[in-house]
Amino acid sequence: MLKIEKREYQNKTFRLPLSLVERLNRLAQEKNISVNQLVVILCEYGLENLDSDDT
Repeated sequence: MLKIEKREYQNKTFRLPLSLVERLNRLAQEKNISVNQLVVILCEYGLENLDSDDT
């Protein structure tokens, strides 16, 4: 059976360097996903791959 999970979201505002925003925009466009989706993917990846000394 197909199971569709609905995620809850919360709006946050972050200040990012312009060069980073431009890179995120380009990559999101190349991957045909939204910048928001890309940021979520990258944040989750970063958190899952932190060194144990960094947590």
